[in-house]
Amino acid sequence: MTNIRSTLATVWRIAAPYFKSEDKRMGWTLLTAVVVIELAVVGLSVLFNRWNNVFYTALQERNFDVFVYQLSYFCVLAAIFIALKVYQLYLNQWLQIRWRRWMTERYLGDWLHDANHYKMQLLGDAADNPDQRIAEDTQLFVERTLLLGVGLLNAVVTLASFVVILWGLSDEAPLHVFGRDIPIPGYLVWGALIYAIVGTALTHWIGSPLADLNFRQQRFEADFRFNLVRARENAEQIALLRGEPAERGKLASRFGLVADNFMRIMTRTKKLTAFTASYSQASIIFPYILVAPAYFAGKVQLGGLMQTASAFSSVQDSLSFFITAYRTLAEWQSVVARLDGFETAIKSADALRANPGVARIRSSSDAIAFDNLKLTLPAGQPLIAADDFQINTKERTLIAGPSGSGKSTLFRAISGIWPFGSGSIAIPADATLMMLPQRPYFPVGELQAAIVYPSETSAFTAAQVGEVLKEVGLPALADRLGEHGHWNRTLSLGEQQRLGVARALLHAPQYLFLDEATASLDEPSEATLYRLLDRKLPGTTIVSIGHRSTLDAFHQRNAVLSRAGDIFELQDKVQSPAPAGG
Repeated sequence: MTNIRSTLATVWRIAAPYFKSEDKRMGWTLLTAVVVIELAVVGLSVLFNRWNNVFYTALQERNFDVFVYQLSYFCVLAAIFIALKVYQLYLNQWLQIRWRRWMTERYLGDWLHDANHYKMQLLGDAADNPDQRIAEDTQLFVERTLLLGVGLLNAVVTLASFVVILWGLSDEAPLHVFGRDIPIPGYLVWGALIYAIVGTALTHWIGSPLADLNFRQQRFEADFRFNLVRARENAEQIALLRGEPAERGKLASRFGLVADNFMRIMTRTKKLTAFTASYSQASIIFPYILVAPAYFAGKVQLGGLMQTASAFSSVQDSLSFFITAYRTLAEWQSVVARLDGFETAIKSADALRANPGVARIRSSSDAIAFDNLKLTLPAGQPLIAADDFQINTKERTLIAGPSGSGKSTLFRAISGIWPFGSGSIAIPADATLMMLPQRPYFPVGELQAAIVYPSETSAFTAAQVGEVLKEVGLPALADRLGEHGHWNRTLSLGEQQRLGVARALLHAPQYLFLDEATASLDEPSEATLYRLLDRKLPGTTIVSIGHRSTLDAFHQRNAVLSRAGDIFELQDKVQSPAPAGG
């Protein structure tokens, strides 16, 4: 019971925000329409139940006029029923897509807000495969919630409507055993209730493991798809390393988890289906077994027998809602758990952003200043210390240090996405910062949009983009700006790094951080690009990680990360003016 309350509370927390959102009026209108139609459908079911009595009694009495009239009456009811079901499905799907769109936009906003997606990975990414949770689990949540909610409403209203009918029929067709009437008020209702309670208990006992199995199946399926995408994205490296056998083995292992867990679902589903199918078939004849003695004793006519069987079936179906919907409930519960985990992971990332160990503050100074800064790994191991160190405006600085000393982590802390540690980093107010990593990111789409990212395509003209392409040594791409492509796959890493420099030239940030952003180029090309940045961005403060031998002509100041015990300390090393003409 506690688990049920917890699940329902989670469902309410996930679902309620939509019905309080800016789209709430349309959401409530569609939901109300779906509910009203469902109530009308139940009302028609009551009319169909009464029709059974009159129609089958007419057959028994061979009353042709009543028979024809009842056929016409049935056609009218059926036409209304069909129209209601068609529009209920249409409105239900309309509500689904509006609700899903709102949830998707909300989750995308929360996930991509202020580097939450990155911080979730730093925290261990407890919400595995967020792409699946946003794309698939939201769709399943909306669909299953409406399906089960409307189904439960139907069960409750149907039970309330037919239990009165069935109670009255219990008096008209009393329990008849061995030639004697046994007066048990509402015995048909009690029979349906006992039958449903026993069936529900046995169904839960057999099917309870399905919720966890479905949760794991969704995770294994998502992991398998994710590794397939990684293999596709890194096809060139895999081919160069002849890594196909290793990839095949890894993917086969991932799919093995999918198949093994699915086999467990199959076994459990087989047992559950065997019981529920037997239960459903037995429920067809159960009311006849109860009422047939009264019919053969002449206590009730054929129409009364058929109405009783129909009413009993409606009551029994309502009471057995959890039996017939058990598999759907298990899948729904696993989806709820996954969305709950996703929201929890986002909240953890928000909390990390709201209370970071490293304070990033805005200052009136023209320099980026570190005050007693100590960066650590997520687990707490010390990494970098920097105190009374600053990066002055319009300065060119090289940061050097051994591999793994934390140079890139320092850049992440400056950009505000690395919260682990203590101390503060003062950033000039309204300063624009740009980070160029060793492997730049280009979204799939038009080349011009990829180059000017994250700005809109219209922020720069094709002539401006074409000019910087020529300056960075890629004149051939100037004629392909409208071409669609997957540029991280179709261009070499050296070409991608040149495009990264082109992006920096277009945006002209006040502070530019180069994290080995030209490492895939030869030394002359690298030096040429740095001289280009120096010439085209005279007002930009440029800080880079790179090799001293190739950057002497560009840098005026050098800083090093030197080991002091368990931590690397950032210190000034050399002050040297740039060579004339450099």
